[in-house]
Amino acid sequence: MNDSGSAFSRWTRQYLPAKPWQLALIALFGLLASAVVILTLIALILTPTLPSLDDLSGAQLKVPLRVYTADGELLAEFGEEKRIPVKIEEVPDLLIKAVLAAEDRSFFYHHGVDFVGILRAALHNLRTQSTSQGASTITMQVARNFFLSPEKTYTRKIKEVLLAFKIERELSKQQILELYFNKIFLGHRSYGFAAAAQTYYGKNLQQLVLPEMAMLAGLPKAPSRDNPLTNPENATERRNTILKQMLSLNFIDEAAYAEAVNAPLAAARHNLQSDTVAPYVAELVRQYMIQTYDEKTYAGGFHVYTTLNARHQQAAVRALRAGLLEYDRRHGYRGPAGKMTIRGEPDPVQLDDALKDFRVVGNLLPGIVLEVGEKNAKVYTQDGATVELGWGGLSWARRYIDENTLGNALKTAADVVKPGDIIYLEAVEDPQQLPETGPWRLAQIPEVAGALVALRPADGAVLALTGGFDFYQSSFNRVTQAERQPGSSIKPFIFSAALDKGFTAASTVSGAPIVMDGGDSPEEEWRPEDYSKKFYGPTRLRKALAQSLNLVSVRLLRALGVAYTVEYMERFGFDPAKVPRNLSLALGTASATPMQMVNAFTVFANGGYRVTPYFISRVEDANHIVLEQAKPAVICRECDVQGSTNVASAGRAGATEAQANPPAAATTGTAADKDQPVYAPRVLSPETSFLMASMMQDVIRAGTGRGALVLGRQDLAGKTGTTNDYRDAWFSGFNSEVAATTWVGFDQPVSLGRGETGGRTALPVWIDFMRVALEGVPEKPLPVPETMVRITINSETGKPTTPDDPEAMEEYFVEGTETPQELPGTEGETDGATPARPPENIRENLF
Repeated sequence: MNDSGSAFSRWTRQYLPAKPWQLALIALFGLLASAVVILTLIALILTPTLPSLDDLSGAQLKVPLRVYTADGELLAEFGEEKRIPVKIEEVPDLLIKAVLAAEDRSFFYHHGVDFVGILRAALHNLRTQSTSQGASTITMQVARNFFLSPEKTYTRKIKEVLLAFKIERELSKQQILELYFNKIFLGHRSYGFAAAAQTYYGKNLQQLVLPEMAMLAGLPKAPSRDNPLTNPENATERRNTILKQMLSLNFIDEAAYAEAVNAPLAAARHNLQSDTVAPYVAELVRQYMIQTYDEKTYAGGFHVYTTLNARHQQAAVRALRAGLLEYDRRHGYRGPAGKMTIRGEPDPVQLDDALKDFRVVGNLLPGIVLEVGEKNAKVYTQDGATVELGWGGLSWARRYIDENTLGNALKTAADVVKPGDIIYLEAVEDPQQLPETGPWRLAQIPEVAGALVALRPADGAVLALTGGFDFYQSSFNRVTQAERQPGSSIKPFIFSAALDKGFTAASTVSGAPIVMDGGDSPEEEWRPEDYSKKFYGPTRLRKALAQSLNLVSVRLLRALGVAYTVEYMERFGFDPAKVPRNLSLALGTASATPMQMVNAFTVFANGGYRVTPYFISRVEDANHIVLEQAKPAVICRECDVQGSTNVASAGRAGATEAQANPPAAATTGTAADKDQPVYAPRVLSPETSFLMASMMQDVIRAGTGRGALVLGRQDLAGKTGTTNDYRDAWFSGFNSEVAATTWVGFDQPVSLGRGETGGRTALPVWIDFMRVALEGVPEKPLPVPETMVRITINSETGKPTTPDDPEAMEEYFVEGTETPQELPGTEGETDGATPARPPENIRENLF
């Protein structure tokens, strides 16, 4: 043992240095060599597990689904991450310099890892006993954000370094920067600098100024701690630090630096702002995309262009909200939305706290009454302003008792509001037109509901759609989901069936009383009435439709036969399972959605063709490559099959089962049929279509829809609808360019109140919409088919007369039907193909 020890001692004295510093140097070299070997082995093991860069592209960015109008205005976006991808060429040079100053000043000089930066950060952190400086390069951050998990382990850090080297080898510096600018998280669900610029400043990148760029550049390090919305002091300090670094790197001069550091932070939350509000359509789009593209919907960067016209949609939303608020004012004030106690001088902090749970609904602004004068009140609003509510904005608010009863007229402001009341305010659109009201009016969130939908008759494109007062108050889409009784709006389809059965617009039908037995239960007798409670003698069909006479319609339906009429209505898209098979059909006791109603009326608007509503024009991927393109059925008048029998069969073939929800987009199928046109089926003859449109023009000229005369147009036609006990109010109207339906009612059907007819409640909404929709659209008279003739008739009897007859008028007839003759079946005989003359009185068991 001693010999061995002596031998080892001799060896160490002979081959190893004797001085301690030399031993330390050898030990250090050994450690470094071992580290290199270990790191090399680790790299060899981990390199095969690194992800491929083939997937490192814009397609991997989680870009939200975006929905647009037909003219490209952004309506909505859906997705967990807000992101607006940009090319690096679109990023301002000064913003790039701000990011480099904040994150990686040596970016253009290193190869993925900045070893000098690592050493500098380590020395700084040792000196300050902190971890305030990091050493991750932009390339390392790209690697981490795209491919690696957020866990803080040594293995992940080594992978990050290796992947950074790999990225630098395979991508250019510009490509790496582009990935970084689009990927990095910057707080408040914003990913990428373009999305953050929109979130914090409501701007695109090119609109940013220097202090805003510096603020955004400071976010990647700590998006929460340095966030300008939640921690403005930290954000300002971080911004100014970056500005100082930019100055030291000669990216900016002293003057720019001085101006920027003294600039206010100026950041605020900017959500999607659009003049066009269409959440009901956006939700239809979202549902379609989920069904079609599944999990890709929220991250695939799809661009969906709807058929909506921005101007039409804006008008639809304004018109429906105004109509529902007007109805609400007619029926009185239900009281404040809430209350708070005010003692002494109001504290804005307390006021804001009391209002925080009340949100803006349909542009109605929450506020708290501070003071009440004789004829006015001061109100603190949710946006921090104090406004005056004048007598004109208060005096309408008599107390609501029930749908038919109001409280006493108001004498002072204290009769309706008190200090501490939490109320809603409606901004008056044009105070100069209502000087007595002023800029604000007391309001309340309507309990009544409504819907408006407009189609392009030529192809069924949805031009406007709003399914309620406020989507965020109720997402129930009444356009596509609310099946209600259409009331007298159903009459044009019954009258159309009559014209195809041999009746003319001049045919007369009695409006005498009707009583139908209830069998053994006399109290169940059915006694339909007209709205006026009057009874009429023989009445021409044109006049009966214009005046919406129920008793004439019941007799007409009885003459046609219910079974025939129900089958006939299929061509308009009505579901036969939801159409009653008894005479109550004449009063509109079927079930239909506003979408189904407007689609049915487009048949009259386009000359007799059945089109299918659709609301998506095209779907594009993230690179704007078209994935789906709508291909609606087109109208081909040269392709018409002439003859009433063929037209009827074509109508039944084209009238597939009615749908509450319109197809999203009629897209092309295989490549073989891509260029083949699809023709809309003709479901009405040109003659019947013309006559019905002409008769519905009289609804506006001299009937229940004459309120629309205010529009000053001669090419409008339509029909009002009111159901039993005033539960539903409708108006459907059109010209050749736009067909629109409005509905007003309660979601749980109850009476709207006496006198709340389609002409009073729904028609004003339609008028307000059409005033905008038809602005600049030239009038286009109805084209008269060559087979029509116009002769003079007596307005009472409907029979031909001479021009000097005091009761003479002109009427259209299909050629060959103008000769006066007894209607079929007057002798009690009928061949089954033509209707019997409507009986003067009906008394039989209800079936």
